[in-house]
This record gives sequence, C-alpha cells and structure tokens, in this order.
Amino acid sequence: MAFIHFDESMKILDEQKIEHYKTRRMPLLDARGFVLAEDIVADHDSPEAPTSGMDGYAIRHEDQRLKRLRIAGINPAGNAQLESLKPGEAIKTFTGSLMPPGSDTLIPIENVRVEGEEIVIEEPVPQGFSVRPVGENYAKGERLIPAGTPLEYPQIGVLAGLNRSQITVYSRPRVAILATGSELLELGEPQIHAGQIRSSNNYTIGAIVERYGAEAIQMGCVGDDRQNIAAAVENALWQADIVVSTGGVSVGDFDFVKDVVGALEGAELLFKGVRIKPGQHLMVARRGDQFIVALPGFAYSSTVTTLLYVVPLIAKLQNRSLPIEKVRAVLDEPFVKRAKKAEFTACNLRLVDGLYRVDFQGKKVGTSAILTNMLGPVGLLYTSEEEGSKDAGEEVEVLKIL
Repeated sequence: MAFIHFDESMKILDEQKIEHYKTRRMPLLDARGFVLAEDIVADHDSPEAPTSGMDGYAIRHEDQRLKRLRIAGINPAGNAQLESLKPGEAIKTFTGSLMPPGSDTLIPIENVRVEGEEIVIEEPVPQGFSVRPVGENYAKGERLIPAGTPLEYPQIGVLAGLNRSQITVYSRPRVAILATGSELLELGEPQIHAGQIRSSNNYTIGAIVERYGAEAIQMGCVGDDRQNIAAAVENALWQADIVVSTGGVSVGDFDFVKDVVGALEGAELLFKGVRIKPGQHLMVARRGDQFIVALPGFAYSSTVTTLLYVVPLIAKLQNRSLPIEKVRAVLDEPFVKRAKKAEFTACNLRLVDGLYRVDFQGKKVGTSAILTNMLGPVGLLYTSEEEGSKDAGEEVEVLKIL
C-alpha cells in the first residue's frame, strides 16, 4: 500500500461510521466534561408568565402621565397571590416576581420618589420596560442543546433550569496505550547503558487523550518480540475502544507492530503510510467499532500524530465535532519548508491585538524526537505538500493545541 496524501487520510477517517455508540445515564452533577447524547428540548416556556427584570413598581405605562400613583401593595418574588393593578396604582415588585395582572411596565426604584403612600415619577420609561416576556429565555418545544455538545457550565445551568437531574451522555472512549521497543525503560527503572531511553510517549499520549475526553489505559512497554506484541495488542482490544501503539511501524528488522496489526483477525486496514512530516510511518486499522492506531516511536512524531489521528477518533466515538481549532495567523519571520510532504511544525502562537501571530523562537531544527519543541504557547503550523516556504508577513494555518 503506497503512502497516501494527508487529505486522503483525513477523508478516510471522516467517512468512518460508528455502528453502535456507547451511552450512559448519569447525574447532572457529574456530567461536566462529558458529551451529550440526546437533544435537549424545552418542555416549558421560560419565563412562563411576564416577569419583572429588576426591583421597581409595576404600573400601566399610560399612567405615567399622572405623575403620581398610589402604592397598592407589595409583590415579592415567588408570590402566587397576585393582586390586579387598577388605573392610577402601582405595586412594588421585585426582581423575578410575576407581573401583576393589568400591569405592562416596570419602573425602577431609581426613577421614582416615595411620598407617603404614593410614588412620584421623576423619569418615565418606555412601555414594557424591564418586563421579561413569556419565552424570553426559551420557548416550549425549542431545541436548546443538540446531541454531540460537550457539557460545560452553561449547559449544566440550562439543564438544571429544565429540572433534568439525569441525562444521557456518550461514554468516554477507552484508549489503551502500548509502547514498544526493547530500548524502553519504565519510570523508575534503572538505566544500565546509554542505549536505553525512558518511555515517555505513553504518558504524553495518555495526557492528550484525557484532555480530549477519553479514558487512558496504560498498558506499559513491550520489547521487540512479535509474539509478545501480538498478545499485548489483543489484550488491549479486550479493554479499549481505541488501541494506540508507538514504535515498530517503520521498515526496520525489529518493527513488528505493522505486521501484528495487519494480521489481526477481523481487522480492516484503513491506511498505512501518509505523506506527512513528522510521522509518515503510521497506520490505522478498524475492527468493528474499535480502532487500532500504530504510531512512530519518536516523541514529537507520536505526539503530533496522536493529535491528528487519535483525537478525531475520540471525537467520532462521541459523535461530536473535532475539538482542535484551526486558526489563521501571520508569520513574524520566514518559514522554511523542509519536505515535499504535509508538514506540521511546532511554532509559538500568540494572540496580539486580536490577530494570531507566529514565530519560531526557541524551536529547534532536528529530528522528530524533539518533544521540547512542544513547550510554551505552542501551535502546529500546517503546510500542505503542495506548498513551499513562506515569507514573513504571510498568512498561514495553525492548529491551536494549547
């Protein structure tokens, strides 16, 4: 299978359909951060009757010409026994109170002077002033929150207002993460020789998937042994919706992951090899509603390809849109294109006077192992394989990832 264009790989991912979404019912108090799995439709008007928007006096608008109105009563919030307003009268009414029958305007306390049992109107207001009409917030039958929406404080508040103590959400996808390579050391494991390196990819990927709404399952490190890798992948598939491996997908003698994934019973290979930098030696396969994503072993490569290929699958399993924002930015310095591939280059991304700007200060040029390039206010500058180098002042596309 030849290496494919980056756009084609994105199209293939986008075309994947989930047969059976995993959902669950949960208390609203615990739902922040989950993705809604049902449309939320208002079952009543809010407010259900004309309501005061501030403290003041409920009046008939036309009575302001009288200049003086008799105070006929007090109408606190929550009061259900409403007196009808008669011509020439005012009823003291508070924020959130239902407007008395016969009234059509709320004149603020600040606009009147109280003299005995009357108010003197010092500054009149327009008809309907500070009266919340029926359905101002929402109307019965209105779809307020569509399925696929991540739940944050505005959605939680609206749901509480609808008396929804339990809601249906998409289950968080479980992502099993497996690092391969005989050179890898677990955290705390002593280094015996310089050829050994600390395993960090699994921790980086775990942090990414949890940030984007999934549950990370750390499967540890497996040496370069085909049988052990195959057993580890099968074990991961028993536990997870997405299995992510790092290392073992290139063309070396000990790169067994590509063979293991290719031999999985019931698995469909979606693509293997994409013309991107970093991370061209990656592969994505599918078995039912499960996905296997085999990524390169270099730290920067695995990080970038996790953002490009794993995060969209997490979103797909929750029927939501891609959570990584693309923005337009202006280059503060020239950009040198280094490959005839789609490139994702770490850059400093800053918002200055409402405009995103990009520079490369402190970013090292080297191999795809330099994870420290992801530190700071980082974005990923995207250039397609058809594009070349850019001059300072040109506008570019950047993935806003932090």
